Amino acid sequence: MTYPLLKRLFDVLVAAVALVVLSPLLLAIAIAVRATSPGPAIFRQERAGRGGKPFILLKFRTMQLDADPFGPSPKSGADPRLTPIGRFLREFSLDELPQLVNIIQGDMSLIGPRPLYVSQIPEWNERQRKRLLVKPGLTGLAQISGRGELTVEEKLEFDARYVEQAGPSLDGHILLATLTRVFVRRGIYERRYSRVEDTRGQSGSGQKEDIK
Repeated sequence: MTYPLLKRLFDVLVAAVALVVLSPLLLAIAIAVRATSPGPAIFRQERAGRGGKPFILLKFRTMQLDADPFGPSPKSGADPRLTPIGRFLREFSLDELPQLVNIIQGDMSLIGPRPLYVSQIPEWNERQRKRLLVKPGLTGLAQISGRGELTVEEKLEFDARYVEQAGPSLDGHILLATLTRVFVRRGIYERRYSRVEDTRGQSGSGQKEDIK
């Protein structure tokens, strides 16, 4: 059995078990989001999957309903666009849990480059586009290597390295490191988007809502 098939079976098994075990928590979060701010509990946005194929990514909503979904990422938990529980959800990565559904649907994997916008693809060079050779992940090499402390260029480089080195050993390392980082809570907020700050307000290159 090839590793991609084993990885897919592992993804489905872990995601399905997690959804069942965490269902009370998921329900509680959904109720809390709805109760503390107007709008839906789930945030939906089109992202680029494997090969650049679009899919709808799911998250618990952490920002106010009138916040620009393509605006700059929060620099701290004091950002006024965050909902009353948005900071908590982000800092413990609980907002990402609905993506377990994306994994079961086959649009995502547990491990892989974080899903970005389809509109960003033309901006990437040949090496950076390697990230499209695999399914996007719930967590990835960039997320355990600095997360918000990295610039977009550094994140894309880690994504390319992941594709080049992907295998059971690296995936296991990323999964374990991710569990550790959830409790350490480092690199949650983006310090600087790019090596060269985007004077256009990051509207064209934004990985705002989700490259954590």
